[in-house]
Amino acid sequence: MKNFYVTTPIYFPNANPHLGTAYCTIMADILARYHRLKKDDTYFLTGTDEHGLKIFEKAKQAHKTPQEFVDEIAVNFKKLWKTLSISNDDFIRTTETRHMKVAQSIFSKLLKNDDIYLGHYEGWYCVPCESFWTNTQVGEARICPECGRPVITAKEETYFFRTNKYLEQLKAHFEKHPDFLLPINRKNEMFNTFINQGLNDLSVSRTSFTWGVPILENPQHVMYVWIDALANYISALGYDSIDDQKFIKFWEQGEVVHLLGADITRFHAIYWPMILMALGLKVPNRLFVHGLIMTKDGKMSKSKGNTIDPFGLINLYGADVLRYYCAREIKFGEDGVFTPEQFIERTNADLVNNYGNLVNRTLSMINKYYDGIIPDFVSGVNKEDASLEKRCLDVIKEVDSLMEELKITEALGVILELVDMANKYIELTTPWILAKEQRHEALKSVMAHLAHVIYVATMLLSPVLVTTHAAALDQLGVDATIRDYAKLSQFGVLNQGKIVGPTPLLPRLDVTKEVERIKEIIK
Repeated sequence: MKNFYVTTPIYFPNANPHLGTAYCTIMADILARYHRLKKDDTYFLTGTDEHGLKIFEKAKQAHKTPQEFVDEIAVNFKKLWKTLSISNDDFIRTTETRHMKVAQSIFSKLLKNDDIYLGHYEGWYCVPCESFWTNTQVGEARICPECGRPVITAKEETYFFRTNKYLEQLKAHFEKHPDFLLPINRKNEMFNTFINQGLNDLSVSRTSFTWGVPILENPQHVMYVWIDALANYISALGYDSIDDQKFIKFWEQGEVVHLLGADITRFHAIYWPMILMALGLKVPNRLFVHGLIMTKDGKMSKSKGNTIDPFGLINLYGADVLRYYCAREIKFGEDGVFTPEQFIERTNADLVNNYGNLVNRTLSMINKYYDGIIPDFVSGVNKEDASLEKRCLDVIKEVDSLMEELKITEALGVILELVDMANKYIELTTPWILAKEQRHEALKSVMAHLAHVIYVATMLLSPVLVTTHAAALDQLGVDATIRDYAKLSQFGVLNQGKIVGPTPLLPRLDVTKEVERIKEIIK
């Protein structure tokens, strides 16, 4: 057992969430649920990043105050997380007093320690990214290297963070902790594009707008969004407050994992560690950069009209199907393309034909041959039994190893391979022939082995299939006392259990019909 702290980036509430937004939160939730399954003391944070010029301008266009604007959008994020069965322990908003006080305290500490100084900045400025860039970085086209949009010239008084003061310490951290930033290509990108090119001091305040956290020592300045935003990971835990027990437990004494998108890697991998070093605090254990969910038209964008409403998919197929698709079809850490065809085919192949079919066939046979009572587990009766037992035990270990490495997609693949092996085991042992020939001991062994495989696979799938796994365990008659990760390797734990069912867990989908239905919700 350990303390485990997982976070999503705090999302920018300039528009309602779409499938790309939901993806990272689903993956973080799967990690959180898996660690809770193992009895790790787990804390899961998500939230919204609500300050900055972009929000101010969006609110103005909507004829609302910035606070009114973000309040409405934040409600929609919370609604989506509830609909997706997201189990976050907290939802931090950067407009909350608890956060703003911590952000101001951090800024004051950095200023007092001479990690921040007052100066002037003149250069190329990207409004959407709220970042200044050099001539070299924007090139002759005058394009932001981060988002590809045009930049403007700007000049203003600003506070700067002394990046070079902590550059060598940052390099040493990367060297000592090769798994700090994953996938590994992201580390190469940070060094080749930024660190090896030399870092400018980072502008950390603005005077050109007022929608932000005021700097206590100079209220004409508001905090630059990235110091404000990055502080959420510790403000939500009670850092620098009387009630800091969560901070001690999950940050100082826990494993800290930040999940983030590629577009904010620079701030998390370079500036956030530097800020923590300046504060004398622990640096996160791991940063993991997930890929993008794209459509055939490229990256999801409202301007392109190719976003996918997750509420629409959930209304049609349920949250579990969407959660499983995101985790299984799109390899965590790589980009993936959403197509309606893949969505339906993955659901049918894995959840209906493979997993659902195993549950339905097995429970039907236990009903037929043993009046719904799971026979006692006996090892070594059939020649195929030993390999299935070994695979069960190996899968538990392999899944744990993969999940610890944040390889969620690969872990699901291992679980489904076990399910597939069990379906093949049915064909190899031919229980219908065993029943006809009255080979009772062999038949009992087959039923007991199949029941245990379903138990193991279902428990391991529980972080993904939040509702479906519970229905499967109910049908298998698994008592609450043995819905326990520690019991998965205990063959015989289901002995004499009474099954209930079976009822199909998920319906088989008509590909042609469902593809057309999905196309209607892509807008």
